[in-house]
Amino acid sequence: MLNQELKKKIENYIYNYEHPGRDALSKRYPKLQRPIIFVRHLERNIKNFLDWRLRIKKSSNYFENIIVHHQSLLRRKLGGSDPRLQEQKIINIKRAIKKLDGIIIPQDKIFSLWNIVGKPRYVDGYVDGMLLSGGEVKEGLGGGMCQLSNFLYWVFLHAPTEIVERHHHSKDVFPDSGRTLPFGSGATIFYNYLDLKVKNVSKSSLQLKIWLTADHLKGQLLSNDKIIENFHIIEKNHLFIKRGDKYFRYNEILRETQVGDKIEKIEEINYNFAPVLYEVKSDYLKENNFEVLDCTSV
Repeated sequence: MLNQELKKKIENYIYNYEHPGRDALSKRYPKLQRPIIFVRHLERNIKNFLDWRLRIKKSSNYFENIIVHHQSLLRRKLGGSDPRLQEQKIINIKRAIKKLDGIIIPQDKIFSLWNIVGKPRYVDGYVDGMLLSGGEVKEGLGGGMCQLSNFLYWVFLHAPTEIVERHHHSKDVFPDSGRTLPFGSGATIFYNYLDLKVKNVSKSSLQLKIWLTADHLKGQLLSNDKIIENFHIIEKNHLFIKRGDKYFRYNEILRETQVGDKIEKIEEINYNFAPVLYEVKSDYLKENNFEVLDCTSV
């Protein structure tokens, strides 16, 4: 049973969705889109260049202490999307992890995905893959890199880190197919002003080890010292919201820090509220035991 505070919060999300503010300048004037993106790239490059906390290093010698390990299936059924784009995605991920493998993040330094990987370019071996823009599936250079940012975000959530910058997927585009992680536990990226930035708040240095197998993206976050904390991700209040003939999806993500048998801290990581773009059938909701809140009369 949902409490009144949560119901009110969801009603506010619905109201803001149905009464959006003014469109972005680039949407109102499409011809300005490229100049605006150029300026944003320039501003972010200057900001990153001046931020000494981003100056991290790389080594082919790996630390011995494993904090967390994770793997992600490379090929998944995503609605009616073209399987060819998943193969293209793997090529892009393979290029990017060459820059990421062995990266060391010292204490108080910040990991920036784009600052390390750089701009995807055809000349560097990147290819067109699947992009999600405004809830639409498109094909574009470097497409599929969001799987990498999702992967890294999940890994960093299980370590003594602070999420400095993370952007959520604004729409629920595909129905669940073999989902093992909570809805909304990923991070979308777009070169270079939608970034994933993570600060090392431990007293040790952290190191990323990442590689591909035939079927999986795999990785570990390592440390030069023993880390005594264990981190667990908790999902709360996961439900579908019915509004007339439309559906929305909502949940809350929290992180629990545990030392031995004692829970030291529980922190709110993020809330997710997203319109559902696929057809939601009653059988789908029942099979997955999804709770449904009917807000049609709100």
